[in-house]
Amino acid sequence: MVALIIFVVLVPAFALAAVYAERKVSAFVQDRIGPVETGYYGLLQTLADILKLLLKEDIVPTSAQKRIFNLAPILIFSSIFAGFATIPLTPTIIGSNIESGVFFLLTIISFDVVGLIMAGWGSNNKFSLYGSMRSVAQMISYEVPLTLSILSVVMISQTLSLQEISFQQGIFINQYTGLETARNYLFGIKATGIDLTHVGGIFTWNIFRMPFLMIGFVIYFIASLAESNRAPFDIPEAESELVAGYHTEYSGFKFAILFLSEYGMMLLVTFLASILYLGSWNTPLPNIGFVRLADWTSGNVGGISGGLWGFFWLFSKSMFLIFLQMMARWTYPRLRVDQLMYLSWKVLTPMALALILLSAVWRLLMI
Repeated sequence: MVALIIFVVLVPAFALAAVYAERKVSAFVQDRIGPVETGYYGLLQTLADILKLLLKEDIVPTSAQKRIFNLAPILIFSSIFAGFATIPLTPTIIGSNIESGVFFLLTIISFDVVGLIMAGWGSNNKFSLYGSMRSVAQMISYEVPLTLSILSVVMISQTLSLQEISFQQGIFINQYTGLETARNYLFGIKATGIDLTHVGGIFTWNIFRMPFLMIGFVIYFIASLAESNRAPFDIPEAESELVAGYHTEYSGFKFAILFLSEYGMMLLVTFLASILYLGSWNTPLPNIGFVRLADWTSGNVGGISGGLWGFFWLFSKSMFLIFLQMMARWTYPRLRVDQLMYLSWKVLTPMALALILLSAVWRLLMI
């Protein structure tokens, strides 16, 4: 229940803040100022926009298939929001700490593809239909390298539990004896014979204790941009070709839900990237001799201090990745459809398959 309340507040609040931040980032990249008039430095501009959007008339086209048209935004947002259920915010706060957390998350968010098809088909608009078909083709294509990059982490960690993967990347591995990984030890550290479980920090993150997972992180980050329909993979929303994409006919509250879903997806994929590769809610600061930075910035694993520190580190890592997403949007041009598919099937997917093989060899050597 605590996790549910946090995400119900966090996702809309993040969307409001992220829209303002993206406007400022784009202004910085393009040598502009950005919002400045509404509120202090334009801080109230996004709030004014969302209030105006919610007060707009909810228009349903006469020729639209009304049931499908109305249900699509709900299905898209519900599938994305349900994915947060298995995200561990702190060592103790998680919606559902199921053993198959990774599998559940990947399965439930795939339902938004159905919602996108419904939005395009139900609108009875050729631009909306083209946008939805592009979006589905893109998302299905990039789910393959994204899933394979996640599988490489699962093979190394030997678990589908996101909370267990989080504990493996911190100084709590020897303290939290309820995890099977506490008995199996850290595989990457075992190879070197150096015990870093009390050092913590970045040295126990997956991308550092298994350096080849850095490749997996890059594959995941690129694929997550495509999954979120973010530039340079925003072909489904190409304004110059499709007016607006699958949400062309939506207005008012329904458009706000679709808008919230996109930013919710950004937050979800960056949370997942932080958990799988960047140490999750663990501190990036190591213990160096008598300077116990990891201990001082981790708190008590089962107490309030541990929860606050854990949420701070996870959220900070996620915000850094979102900043990179925004910079990519306003830096790189949009890809063509053929370039989009080439990158997925002939570049990222073969690299992800090679990473799977490398992960399997590494895991066998650790037995």
